[in-house]
Amino acid sequence: MLFFTVIVYDFLSGNSCTDLLNVVSMVYIGVLAVYVSNKEFERWYHRHHRQHPGEIFVVAWSALVAILIITDFVAQTPYHLPASVASSYIAVLTILAITRKSKQTYQARYQKK
Repeated sequence: MLFFTVIVYDFLSGNSCTDLLNVVSMVYIGVLAVYVSNKEFERWYHRHHRQHPGEIFVVAWSALVAILIITDFVAQTPYHLPASVASSYIAVLTILAITRKSKQTYQARYQKK
């Protein structure tokens, strides 16, 4: 939520937080990668029993990026989507794709028994 808040503030202030976004983006992706890796290791070692709806975060990311782009286009603001936001969004989509494939592989291997 902190990252989303900084992104919205950056949008409202006309790209005044680009340096802060770069730092928050790196921390966010690092924490997300550690969290997702841990979750996948737990799944593969049969210790993962909770559901974590990661798709909700991807929908939230997609909505945020779409709203920023559409609002910028309609309002003709001087805002430019920072590279750190775009790369974070791509990283989130990539992590989702990898975890979905991991989950499918796990289910195919262990839940057929």
